[in-house]
Parts: sequence; structure tokens; C-alpha cells
Amino acid sequence: MSAPPPGALMPGDLMSPRQRVRLILVLGSLIAVGPLTIDMYLPALPAIAEDLGTSSAAVQLTLTGTLVGLALGQLLIGPLSDAVGRRTPLIAGTALHIVASVLCALAPNVAVLGALRVLQGLGAAAAAVIAMAVVRDLFSGRAFAQVLSRLLLVMGAAPVLAPTLGSELLRWTRWQGVFAALAVFGVLLMLVAVFGLRETLPPARRQRGGVVSTARLYRSLLHDRPFVGLVLVAGLAMSSIFAYVSGSSFVLQEQYGLDEQQFGFAFGAGSIGLIAATQANVRLLRRYPPQRILAGALLAGTVAGLVLLGLATTGLGGLPALLAALWAVLAAAGLALPNAPAVALTRHGEAAGTASALLGSVQFGVGAVAAPMVGVLGNGAVAMSLVVAGGMASALVVLHLVVRPRQLDAPEPDAKPLAVAVH
Repeated sequence: MSAPPPGALMPGDLMSPRQRVRLILVLGSLIAVGPLTIDMYLPALPAIAEDLGTSSAAVQLTLTGTLVGLALGQLLIGPLSDAVGRRTPLIAGTALHIVASVLCALAPNVAVLGALRVLQGLGAAAAAVIAMAVVRDLFSGRAFAQVLSRLLLVMGAAPVLAPTLGSELLRWTRWQGVFAALAVFGVLLMLVAVFGLRETLPPARRQRGGVVSTARLYRSLLHDRPFVGLVLVAGLAMSSIFAYVSGSSFVLQEQYGLDEQQFGFAFGAGSIGLIAATQANVRLLRRYPPQRILAGALLAGTVAGLVLLGLATTGLGGLPALLAALWAVLAAAGLALPNAPAVALTRHGEAAGTASALLGSVQFGVGAVAAPMVGVLGNGAVAMSLVVAGGMASALVVLHLVVRPRQLDAPEPDAKPLAVAVH
């Protein structure tokens, strides 16, 4: 397999603006399956706990199951897509997601539901890792970060709409109806995969050698200290988001008294800051390298997280102040999350699927640890804020001690001239 030489034009550089928009819409719909699978049933968590006769902590483990499935699925699907191309694993994963969603609606107890959520996560992983790999097949360097920021605008609508859609569905149906709706979305996703996405990895660039080659690739990635650090940074920043996702339904509904519909709107509003930040990132990239934006975003997120923890502990300002601090953390994450993958994957364009799989697996793996921690600590505002702030602060520490962003200010190994990469 041969990668494009440094400085060479990437296929995405030859796309017209209209073609780029179409690509972003297609890939955005693929990546949206993950947030929808994670977030759409959040308003129903208290109802699921009551209906299945279990505790809130046990129900939160069904969210952990989804994240575990997403993490494991990416480790498997990433290398597979580097070997056989992008389309076949995507279609197979989408089929698995559809079947698992139908079975979730029929789950008789929380243990079965948790196991099926693992399968659901495995299916959603195909869309997540392959969409990221397709972007890396077509773009590099700053252009990658810019396209990813545009992509996050499309996929950002998913976490905004998912809890609201879930809460509106709960007006007319029980929690099982949410999983039926996810199955329908999976069918639509299958149509997008079959008819809307061409193969972006030609045979000449595919990995050969099977398991041995895959093991060598992972070993090579794990020996790249800045790459490993950036993967951990992305995972820790994502853990803050998953701590919010896991705990918010109980904090806002049980501690602050919001109903399912009010929670859906409050949760959706929190994603607006994240989306706005991803779009501000496109403008910032015209003036600053992504590693510098990443460092500033994590510093801001850590400060906002500590303020959040203080507000949750003292009760100062009530719910409005708590939500404002949460939204500030989400906005910081919106700046950090496009740039950490952009810098990390630019270092390994020759194995975009495997590198993106490791990146996504760690993100969801760390999230799988963070989500139940909120329940273990008590499912209150203080517990959620402690995990949120801890994730951001840990990401900042890893960035400066392991990645050392100043050492990344040298030209990127496969970056193109700024006139090509920035549009």
C-alpha cells in the first residue's frame, strides 16, 4: 500500500464546493447514528429503571454497554476497512445496528437490554470509524480539521435533536418506541450507505497481511508518543461529555424537577454551544495551528469545569448557573474535539482506518468508564460535575506532559501548502 507523498494534492482538494457539501451531509448522517443511539433514550432512563424494576445505576450500565460496543467495534472495523475498503464493513455494521435496535425494544430485563446495547454499539461503530476514515482518505492537515468541523455541524444536530425526539416519542409511546425509531433510522442509514457513498480507498492503498499486519500497525501507532497522547486527550475530553450524558437525566429530572420534555430541550440547548464552537474553529484554523487551538480549548474547559464543580457544591445560582457552566464546558469540547483527531490522524495517513479506530475506541472506552462513575458517586450534580471537571483537567495535563504541543509546531508530515488546505 502506498500513501500520497507529502505535499501532494488529496482527492478532496479537487472537489467542488457543492461536492464537499454533499459529502459532509452523507458522512454527517453516518456519524449521527452514534449520538442518536447514545442520546435518544436518555429521557426514558428513569422510566426504564421503574419499568424493569432496577436501579438508576444499573440502567446507566446500558449506556456503558453502548460505549463498550462502540469502542470494541472500532478496533475491529477500522483495520478491516483498511484491508477490504470502506463500504462493505459499513453496510454490515448498519445491518447489525438495525437488528439490535429491534431486539432492544423487546428486552425483558435490564441485563438483556445491556447486552443488546453492546451489539447496537458495535453496529454504530461501523458508521463512526468509516466516516472518519473517509474524511482522512480525501483530506489532510488543516483541510482535514476544517472539513471535520463542518461535519461536526451536521452531526451536532443529532445530540441536539436526540433527547428532544426521544422525549416527544415518549408522549405517544413507551421507551420501547425509542428503539423502534432507531431501527427505522438504521434502515435509512443503510440506503445512504448503499446509494450515497462511493468507495474512497482504492485497492492499491489497502493494507495486506491480515492479523499480523494489523498487530504491526497498532504497535507502530502505540510507539508514537504524541499520537498516543492525542488519543488520550481526545478520550478524556470525551469523558466529560459522557459524564454529562450519563448523569444529566437524573440530575435535571430527579434533582431539579424537570419533566421529560423540559429535559429534552435543556439537553438540546447545551449542544448549541458545542456546535457553535466547532464552526468558530473553522475561522480560528485560518490563523492558528490546530494544536494551539486544542491547548487553549482544554485550558478554558478545565476552568469552566472547576467553576461547574463549585456551583454544584455550593448551589450558588441554582439551575441556570449550573447549566451555563455545563454549556461552557461543552463549548470548550467543541473546540478541542475536531483538533485532537486532526493532529493525530495527520501523523498516520497511511493507516487512516486503523488510526481512526484506535482514536474512536479510546474515546468511547474512556466514556464507558466515566458514564457509570457518575452513578457510583451518587447521580447528583456534584457527582456529575466532579467527573466532568476531572476529564477536562486530565486532558489538559496529558496534553502538556505527553503530547507537548510546542513540539508539534513544526510542519505536519503530510500537510499541504496553506493555499491548498484552507478554503
